[in-house]
Amino acid sequence: MTISYDYDVIVIGAGHAGVEAACAAARLGARTALLTTNCDTVGQMSCNPAIGGVGKAQLVREVDALGGVMGRAIDATGIQFRVLNRSKGPAMHGPRAQADKKLYQMEVKRLVEETPNLDLRQEAVEELIVEPSTVAGVGRSAWRITGVRVRGDAAYRAAAVVLTTGTFLQAVMHTGEAQVAGGRAGEGTTAGVSRSLAGLGLRLDRFKTGTPCRLAGTTIDYAQFEEQPGDVDPQPFSFLTDSVTQEQLVCWITRTTPEIHDLIRANLHRAPMFTGQIGSRGPRYCPSIEDKVVRFSERDSHQLFLEPEGRHTREIYVNGISTSLPRDVQDAMIRLVPGLEQARIMRYGYAVEYDYCPPDQLAASLESKAVAGLFFAGQVNGTTGYEEAAAQGLVAGANAALLLAGRGPLVLDRDQAYIGVLIDDLVTRGVDEPYRMFTSRAEHRLALRHDNADRRLTPIAAGLGLAEPHRVARLEVKLAEIEGVRATLAAHRVRGTTLADMLKRPEFSWQDAVAALPTLGVVSREVAAQVETDIRYAGYLALDRDRLERQRRMQERLIPEGFDYTTVRHLRAEAREQLARIRPRTFGQAGRVSGITPADLALVVLALESRTS
Repeated sequence: MTISYDYDVIVIGAGHAGVEAACAAARLGARTALLTTNCDTVGQMSCNPAIGGVGKAQLVREVDALGGVMGRAIDATGIQFRVLNRSKGPAMHGPRAQADKKLYQMEVKRLVEETPNLDLRQEAVEELIVEPSTVAGVGRSAWRITGVRVRGDAAYRAAAVVLTTGTFLQAVMHTGEAQVAGGRAGEGTTAGVSRSLAGLGLRLDRFKTGTPCRLAGTTIDYAQFEEQPGDVDPQPFSFLTDSVTQEQLVCWITRTTPEIHDLIRANLHRAPMFTGQIGSRGPRYCPSIEDKVVRFSERDSHQLFLEPEGRHTREIYVNGISTSLPRDVQDAMIRLVPGLEQARIMRYGYAVEYDYCPPDQLAASLESKAVAGLFFAGQVNGTTGYEEAAAQGLVAGANAALLLAGRGPLVLDRDQAYIGVLIDDLVTRGVDEPYRMFTSRAEHRLALRHDNADRRLTPIAAGLGLAEPHRVARLEVKLAEIEGVRATLAAHRVRGTTLADMLKRPEFSWQDAVAALPTLGVVSREVAAQVETDIRYAGYLALDRDRLERQRRMQERLIPEGFDYTTVRHLRAEAREQLARIRPRTFGQAGRVSGITPADLALVVLALESRTS
C-alpha cells in the first residue's frame, strides 16, 4: 500500500534555489516539504566556494531584502570579503565573499531546520503526479499538479510543487573519455522527473557546466604567488548583519603558462568538448581552460585564483581552470604552474551534462504554462550560478504559496530589481546558453544598486508577509535616519551653499561634509553612503524616472489572458507563433520577445482596440 503525506507546497531539490523556495513558501504560512536525495548536502556549493560578485551581489542583497537565507548564511561563514569594481561608480560595485564551504552548508541547513512550517525530508522523487485541469480556455494549462511519487512506494500530495533539480536530471559527468552518471561528484542522477516532464508535453534540452580540480594545500609553494587579502572594512551581505567580525583568510593569484597551453592543444583530441563526446552548450562567460586556450589563442596566459575551501581544511579550489580533460592531463597541467610543481590533486575537474526545461514555457511567476501549480527555479531553467538560483527559488516558492492562498503573484518589474530583469529575460527571451547575471543586463542599474535593495524590496516583502517584523522595523529606523541626515545637509550652508548641493560636486566628499559639520560624524557608514550616493546621482535618477514613466504608459498596458493571436489579421506567422507560445502579460514584455517587431505590436493593438470599440 502506498503511503501518502499531505502538504501545501512541495519543493524538489535542496540546493540554493530549493532552500529559498521552501523557506519563502513556509514564511508565507504554507505547510512545506523540502525533498532532497541527501539531507547532508542541503545548500552545498557544488563549484566555487563563494557568494556574490559583479551583478550577482545585487541578487544576493535582493534575496535578503525579501527575507531570504543566502545573505545571512554567507555573513556567518565567510572567510574573505571583498568589494569588486571599487574604482567604478556605486552601481557597478560587486561585493563578494569566499565561504567556508562546509560551514556555509551547515548554516543553511540549520536555517532550514529552524524555519516554522517546513519539513526537510530525504527522498528521491521518481514521478510527478498530475490530473487534467478543470479550467478550460485558450492559454489555460492542460494539467494541474497534485503531488509527487518517491522511491519506496510513497507519495507526497500538494497543490503546488516547485522543481529545483539543478544539474541532476539525466546527468552525465565527463572526465576525458570516462563518463559516469551523476549530477555532482559522488552523487547520482534521476531520470523519472525528465520522463514526467516530457510526458506532459514540456520541451527539454541539454546544457553543460564544469568545475576545476581541487588541490592539497600542503603540497603548494605559496611563496611564488601574489597574495590577495580581503577588505580591511568587510561589508556584510544581509541587511540584518551589523558587521563582519571573523578573521579573514588570504587568497592567491597566479597564471597559466605557454607550456600549459601547448599541453592542452596537444590533448584536444581527448577533450570531451572537442571530440563530440559533449554536444551541449556550456556557460560562455565561465569557459573551461581548454575552451579559453582555443578561443583566445593570442594569449599566452590566463589568470588563476587559489581559494581556500574553508578554515578547517587545507583543500584549495583553483578558480579559472575548469576542465574535463583526462586525469593524466590535469596532473601534468597543474604541475606546470609555477608554485604547483609538487601539487597533488584531491578532486579532479569534470564537466556535467544535464536536462533543463527552456524557461519560455513559464509565466512571469515561474509557474509552468502547461501544468498549473508546477513552478520551476534554478539551473533547471537554464541558468548558472548560486545567486541566480536563489533569486528564482525565492520567487517561485513565494508564488506557490500565494497561488494556494488565492493571492496575486510576486512579479518584480525590470526597474524594481535585478530579480525582475533575470526572470523577465528567462521567460520572455528564453536561453540558448546557461544564463548568468551581469550589470549590463539591467537598463536601470543606477537605481538598482546592491546597497539600496532593502529600501526597494523590503516594503514589498512586508506587504506579502515575506519579511520578518524585526527586518521591517530595522528598515524604518534606517529610513528615518536617512531623511534626518538629508534634512541636515539641506539646512546647513557653507559660504552660502548647502552641504547637500556641495555633495553633488565630484571633488567634495562625505569626509568633507563631516569636517564642515562634525555632528555628521556619528552617522553610520551605511546611511552616509546611501545619502551621498542618492545626492550625487539625483539628477541622473530623475531623468531615468521620466524616461521610464513615458515608456511605462505603453508597456504596462495589459494583454488579456488567453488572447487568441490567430484572430489578429495580417500578423506574421512567426510573430503569431512566438506570442502564442510566450503569452506575454504586457506590451512591454511582448516587445522583448525574440523576433517581435513594432509592426507586430501595432497589429495586436489594433486588434484589441477593435474588440473593445
